[in-house]
Amino acid sequence: MIDKEIKLNFLSENKENKTNDYDLIVIGGGPAGLTAGIYASRAGIKTLILEKISVGGQIFLTADVENYPGIEKISGPDLIAVMEKQAKNFGTDFVFEEVTKIEDGRYRKKIHTSSGNKYSSIALIIATGAKYKELNIPGEVKFRGRGVSNCATCDAAFYKNLDVAVIGGGDTAVEEALFLTKFVNKVYLIHRRDRLRATKIIQERAFKNNKIEFIFDTIVEEIIGERNVSGIKIKNLKTNEQKIISVSGVFVFIGLLPNTDFVKGLIDIDEQGYIKTDIEMQTSKEGIFACGDCVKKNLRQAITAAGEGAIAAYNAQHYVEKIKGIEYK
Repeated sequence: MIDKEIKLNFLSENKENKTNDYDLIVIGGGPAGLTAGIYASRAGIKTLILEKISVGGQIFLTADVENYPGIEKISGPDLIAVMEKQAKNFGTDFVFEEVTKIEDGRYRKKIHTSSGNKYSSIALIIATGAKYKELNIPGEVKFRGRGVSNCATCDAAFYKNLDVAVIGGGDTAVEEALFLTKFVNKVYLIHRRDRLRATKIIQERAFKNNKIEFIFDTIVEEIIGERNVSGIKIKNLKTNEQKIISVSGVFVFIGLLPNTDFVKGLIDIDEQGYIKTDIEMQTSKEGIFACGDCVKKNLRQAITAAGEGAIAAYNAQHYVEKIKGIEYK
């Protein structure tokens, strides 16, 4: 009786804008969102992936992925290309527009985009990932695209035989520093702590590379130059000693900020902006799930994002079937 009532109410609410109606909409086209699209479409759920510019997310900027089970080594773009093809083969639709607003109806979520289009779905998965944090120091904005970068894979070739700096101490910072050594003369890896946070095997590779010079307990106070970057002003946090290092490029990898501004007030997020979910990837709002780097967790990797995407899609599928009154019990 309850399922029948839900189905009747759902059908009466779903009367307008038929061409843009879906069972499930996934916002975000990185490993989490693409996996969700694969699993949902394969289960017969009419699925749309909405992505701002292009599929890929942060992993699209990764030169070599060597810890994705079953694939010994692959580039980030190649891994994403395979995932996208799989999703399309199972029937997932793709639209490249930026989501600006979400309305939570009783049985349908209405999604507004910057293009003025509207889409609706029974269930929603948020997989919008994260963006790189900024140093917020003088020169960072001024020289963005003229020496300041967050992508060694994209820009390394511009610094052939030159000296550059990498800021950060995690996996991404050290991996990008290693990649840069294929092109540049020298990499100064600058970290505010006395040791790296990166995985042991990555650290070992970096310490063996004679093109990398480590500068610990140090912060960058300013990026300097005329038209392009010519150096950085650094400060040792233990001695307060300041000096200028001549570099032509500055690559910043100091952490991530979740892309969740558009869901503030809709679902629960933590003080850093990450979405709170349970083990089923369910958010605080029924029918809205989240996965990938925008979710509160300790490990942010392609494999964890993919796993969460599969879980989110599975539970979104059952939610859709419940609302439609066709859930298998």
